[in-house]
Amino acid sequence: MLKRLIIFVVALALLTLLAAIFIFWRYPIATYAFFHRRDLVQGGLTKATVETPVGRQTLFQGGSGAIPIVFLHGAGDQAGAWSNVAPRLAGRFRVLVLDLPGHGESAPAEGPLKMETMLAGTEAVLAANPQPAILVGNSLGAWIAMVYAIQHPERVARVIAVDGGPLRGDRPDLSVAPANREQARKVWDAILDPSYPRIPDFFLDDVVRQSQHGPIGRMQPGEMAQYLFDGRLNQLTVPVDLLWGESDRLVPVEYAKRMEAQLPAARLTLLPRCGHIPQQECPRAFGAALDKILQQPPPTPHQLTTGTRN
Repeated sequence: MLKRLIIFVVALALLTLLAAIFIFWRYPIATYAFFHRRDLVQGGLTKATVETPVGRQTLFQGGSGAIPIVFLHGAGDQAGAWSNVAPRLAGRFRVLVLDLPGHGESAPAEGPLKMETMLAGTEAVLAANPQPAILVGNSLGAWIAMVYAIQHPERVARVIAVDGGPLRGDRPDLSVAPANREQARKVWDAILDPSYPRIPDFFLDDVVRQSQHGPIGRMQPGEMAQYLFDGRLNQLTVPVDLLWGESDRLVPVEYAKRMEAQLPAARLTLLPRCGHIPQQECPRAFGAALDKILQQPPPTPHQLTTGTRN
């Protein structure tokens, strides 16, 4: 009887392991999101929701600082993208990590996803904060943060834009909504530093599925174009730190320098051997650079470019 019980337990454990392997192989992006969202909670943040005109928005929040610091992820991502960075700032700031509208668990879950919708949902979440916030945005999140700062400068203390912004891109040859594995490989090769381990094919296949049916596939490029500010970035009077992965070839350093030249008050910090999503690819170097920026006064006009070396 005991032998049969042991065999049953071992068989059950093997089946559970095989099921977990299959889920990870079939849905690696969702698996990643699950564990990193769990890390936000284990790091001391609490999941909350806010009712807004565009539907219920989800965020993770915590900390006791007087100044709110708000983290905005990139296109197709979700709040867990900041799990290596946000929780440890809760001792100094009130931390808010948002699922952007149409991403993660934030509405709308279906239908076209307009920039107007994403801005409206973000604005409604941040409206409850009387204190001007520090906005830290990556890629699309940086774009949203900078447009929000143009529209509501009185609500923003400073912006930290990470590998993104409201200018037209420099890589029209790359599609952020790849139609096949080869296109996905090309995009991810541009996103990551060349030294980073090569992305496996099963992950790329999930990237294709998500880009066609997830938030990226629902976005409206034509509508989003009206929120580009080429030649008009002088409207952004809030000080901006540009924190950039030096190896980013999707939104390269030249893009950051174009923004720095147009912004009234900007400072560019480079992260060697980091790509487009440095808070995930090189969280230690990114965290150190972010700490340094937060400890410094905001940039003033004509700041010089700096570099962060590992």
